[in-house]
Amino acid sequence: MNPEPTVSPMFPLGSVLFPGMALPLHVFEPRYRALVDACLAGEAEFGVVLIERGSEVGGGDLRRDVGTTARIVEAVRFDDGRWGLGCVGVRRIRVQRWLSDDPYPRAEVATWDDEPAGPATPGLLSEVTTRLRQVLAACAELGLPAAPATLELDDDPVLASHQASALAPFGPADHHDLLAEPGPEARLVRLRDLLRDEAEHLERRMAMTSEDLGAPGDDPPARDDEG
Repeated sequence: MNPEPTVSPMFPLGSVLFPGMALPLHVFEPRYRALVDACLAGEAEFGVVLIERGSEVGGGDLRRDVGTTARIVEAVRFDDGRWGLGCVGVRRIRVQRWLSDDPYPRAEVATWDDEPAGPATPGLLSEVTTRLRQVLAACAELGLPAAPATLELDDDPVLASHQASALAPFGPADHHDLLAEPGPEARLVRLRDLLRDEAEHLERRMAMTSEDLGAPGDDPPARDDEG
């Protein structure tokens, strides 16, 4: 971890941003409009952390301390002052200390680099990619929202571990735990186990759906062709 913290504008959200992943934002709250103005006048970056409890609007939320720096790559300002942003996650951070939310949330943060990939990483990545595609295909079969099962991950194992984590159909708490793993090998181990559990859950759902479709009374009445 970078020992020298820096002060960063912060945007707590109800979702997790991973390095290398896109983040579209619709900014309408006055304090976050001020945050965008300040970012565009400087380095065009801000930190994103998960809200553990509370709301994105109005403050008073409880925030996690591991997040990702987002860089603004596209910004459109509407006539009423709202912003439409296209952002991308660039690096992982850990919050050292929260500062005042006036005029917008700020914190002292330090860059938290991933540990290097270990010797087991390539095999884990291959297994996780296969499992992830199977889970995404099952989601599609059940009509659940999910990324395409034909996904392709980056050649870099650290970035690929973040991409796979972001595309896995889990809730924010699981996504945060994946982001907070020390490196790609540990992240892929956790992701493999989560995907295995999710695959079993989806298989049960598909079995129940098949049983419901074949239950007595669901078939249309037989035709009487003998007149």
